[in-house]
Amino acid sequence: MKELQHLNKYFKKYKWRLILGFFIVIIARVLAILTPKFSGDMIKSIEDYVKNGGDYGAFKQDMLITLLLLVGAALLSAFFTFLMRQMFIVVSRYMEADLKNEVYDQYQALSLSFYKRNRTGDLMNRISEDVSKVRMYLGPAIMYGVTTLVLFATVIPYMYITAPSLTLYVLIPLPILSVAIYQLSRLIHKRSTVVQQYLSHLSTFTQESFSGIGVIKAYGLEPQTGLKFADLSEENRNKNLDLVKVQAFFFPLMVALIGASNLLVIYIGGRQYLNGTIPDLGVIVEFLIYVNMLTWPVASVGWITSLVQQAEASQKRINEFLKEKPEIKNPTQEHTPVTGDIEFNNVTFTYSDTNITALKNISFKVAVGETLAVIGKTGSGKSTILELITRLYDVTGGEILIGGKPIKNLNLNELRSNIGYVPQDAFLFSDSIKENIKFGKYDASDDEVIASAKAAAVHTNIEGFSKGYETILGERGITLSGGQKQRVSIARALIKDPQILLFDDSLSAVDTETEEEILSNINKVSQHKTTILVSHRISSAKNADNIIILEDGKIIQQGKHEQLIKVDGYYKELYEKQLEEKK
Repeated sequence: MKELQHLNKYFKKYKWRLILGFFIVIIARVLAILTPKFSGDMIKSIEDYVKNGGDYGAFKQDMLITLLLLVGAALLSAFFTFLMRQMFIVVSRYMEADLKNEVYDQYQALSLSFYKRNRTGDLMNRISEDVSKVRMYLGPAIMYGVTTLVLFATVIPYMYITAPSLTLYVLIPLPILSVAIYQLSRLIHKRSTVVQQYLSHLSTFTQESFSGIGVIKAYGLEPQTGLKFADLSEENRNKNLDLVKVQAFFFPLMVALIGASNLLVIYIGGRQYLNGTIPDLGVIVEFLIYVNMLTWPVASVGWITSLVQQAEASQKRINEFLKEKPEIKNPTQEHTPVTGDIEFNNVTFTYSDTNITALKNISFKVAVGETLAVIGKTGSGKSTILELITRLYDVTGGEILIGGKPIKNLNLNELRSNIGYVPQDAFLFSDSIKENIKFGKYDASDDEVIASAKAAAVHTNIEGFSKGYETILGERGITLSGGQKQRVSIARALIKDPQILLFDDSLSAVDTETEEEILSNINKVSQHKTTILVSHRISSAKNADNIIILEDGKIIQQGKHEQLIKVDGYYKELYEKQLEEKK
């Protein structure tokens, strides 16, 4: 139960609803106890009338009154049982929503390195399947647990007062039940953990297969992928069967023990009635109803134990992520103005997951209104510079200054709200093109959307679609071509009108003519902004105020285009090569 202690704050939050629900349970169970009593009274009245005779009219009136009381108690018990479910089950849904929100907020707060270590399918499984398992503990398990305790606390004392020795005989099977539950619950806990782990594997594989369905089809890997899925599915099925086999022992065991209690009531109660220990048959009828009334609560003990064990296993998996500490934290909630001056002072950065040093003692400055181009081979550290400016990672050495202030001292939300970032992988959401562009500015007008699309040279393409800007994109923008996705991503950054614009090789999928148009438009809108442009094309970098060339995480060349093409080195070689390709 240690892992489930994390949920105590939710119990505290909804304590008044739960306390009210507890009192409703007591009322419902007390009313339920009256049902067997009135049934026993009716049998006793019939027995007395048959043995002793008497006024039939009075007998009939007594029976009618008792019957009305019986029906009334049953209806009231049903009504309060309905209220009980409304309290506990509804509260469990509130708690489920709160827990999902907590997990989602934690996911958003965690750093990029966390997502490199964990798979999307596993993340999805913990916020869906695991939280659903926990909800069964928060709702049904607690509701039936409270119901069982109240029923035991009210029924058993009443039974003992009515017929002490018969009650003791009837309760003999319960200790056996408790020992069996303890042993089985330990197995359920272990196997529930394994089941959730395998379900995460299956979810991850499925998510990756659907995301990469284009590659699977292109390589004709459908049969192999299908076989691998079948193997994972079979393993998942076998682990579920291992769990179900243990759970399957509960209910037969409960039914057998309750059946034994019924037999004891009939046999022992019958003997006591015959020898006069029990005064009337009504007591035996009451006990039979009480025993059957206890059937589900006793049976539910096993089910509740199973739910609690599964919930603890799931909550343990959830807690693993909730206990993760974000590597990137917002240092302050105060207003910290962000200007476009960017300075790298001997910056070194090593990726913790791969231990690769991507940048080594990098230093450069970019003033407001200037454009810096970054060129280099694959893996030279170009994208890392942009990730550090957006504080997706923190430097491992040196310092980054924004507007003369250390980046770590700036309000993280303000920093990122002042940056327009176009990543190398143009990610679009499964929504309309208009909403994808407005992602950069939620309250943007249609005119602003169109203006940013024109600046990104994608307006004409969008107008060519049958639904224009209302065209719904597939997952990750699969509806669009690579160049169209990049340009929509650029429009999303431009509509934000930020202080800093970062482009990570975001023109690689467009032709030279479109590239020139986009760069011209970016130059117009970025006159008072700071722009950093990562590219492998000289055509994208040649008009920049400063160009740095990276190799193995170090700056090997720096200067303007006119200077660099006159000096032997990587830049001149790349320029001549790309010039030759155009001919």
